[in-house]
Amino acid sequence: MAAKFELYEDKAGEFRFRLKAGNGENIGSSEGYKAKASAKNGIESVKKNAALEERYKVFEGKSGKWYFNLKAGNHEVILSSQGYTSEQGAKNGTEAVMRAASEAATVEV
Repeated sequence: MAAKFELYEDKAGEFRFRLKAGNGENIGSSEGYKAKASAKNGIESVKKNAALEERYKVFEGKSGKWYFNLKAGNHEVILSSQGYTSEQGAKNGTEAVMRAASEAATVEV
């Protein structure tokens, strides 16, 4: 199964997306957008920026877990990861986004 973007409306009425790996695991998710079209633009931005290593920031959170953010050219965060137990796990997550995002289909759920 190939990676996919899932586009959905949350309980607050905002549109969000998440990138799921081929095995169904959540790789990263977006912020909330007021309009569905804006969330779709966010997906396109992830696809455009995913291959650019310099757009990723890997960091340790206060909980001791490791995360990454993918930023657009304007430095806005467009995709945030789940928590990983190690820095290498977060780096592996960035590599998963690099491999999967550009070809991932978008599915509304």
